Amino acid sequence: MKTLIHHTAAIHPGAELHPTVEVGPYAVIGREVKVGPETTIGAHVVLEGPTEIGARNQIFPGAAIGLEPQDLKYDGGSSMVKIGDGNRIREYVTINRATLTGEATIIGNNNLLMAYAHVGHNCIIEDSVTIANGVALAGHIHIESRATISGVLGVHQFVHIGKLAMVGGMSRIARDVPPYMLVEGNPARVRSLNIVGIKRAGIAQAEQGQVYGSLKKAFRILYRSDLTLSQALEQLELIADNEHVQHLLQFLRMSQMKPRRGSIPGRQLPNGDEEIC
Repeated sequence: MKTLIHHTAAIHPGAELHPTVEVGPYAVIGREVKVGPETTIGAHVVLEGPTEIGARNQIFPGAAIGLEPQDLKYDGGSSMVKIGDGNRIREYVTINRATLTGEATIIGNNNLLMAYAHVGHNCIIEDSVTIANGVALAGHIHIESRATISGVLGVHQFVHIGKLAMVGGMSRIARDVPPYMLVEGNPARVRSLNIVGIKRAGIAQAEQGQVYGSLKKAFRILYRSDLTLSQALEQLELIADNEHVQHLLQFLRMSQMKPRRGSIPGRQLPNGDEEIC
């Protein structure tokens, strides 16, 4: 029978590992860690608790999950990391516990966190999110499903990134990223709809393209008109005939409420042309 746990791994007797879990050389697993079936834990991985990890995750060498938050407010309380199923957590990713007792840093399902990414305390990452190499997420960040965060950038605490948003590499993200939008730059600006992501999600084909057309109208109202934000949101209400525009409208309204930081503005080209095709 194949040995699933390498003999050099240090696993606390109180840890709960499903019999199908594989553990590589020199991994360290603490007392309050629970790991679900068919999850693989690479060499030199450190898992501390309280941490719950679901099924079929791949945790690559050097990752450190569940250690204390990098927050001066942390007082030693029992906070958590909760990770769902089917995630790929690449080399040297760090995922910190939440700050206060009873709180959790949450990773959903089927996410890809590339090498050297950092997920700070109290972050929520939903499902099918891609976070590229060297991304640093501060505390209390919420990333909705199917967003893509390109490499070597920082995201300010309390920022909310909407679903199917795309963030360009080496940007500075200090405000909310609206769903379905492509954002990049320093300072970051909304450049266009995330056309590739929208097409891959099947939205462009939904209802003979009417949904995609509504998103294009919403983009023009928000970022290619002379309307104030409040005026633009009133116009969005008139075309919010599907769940995607409704979600965009609700996101932008919530973005104006504390502790949210407001949404990233758009950019008008000098000649008045749109950056959408």
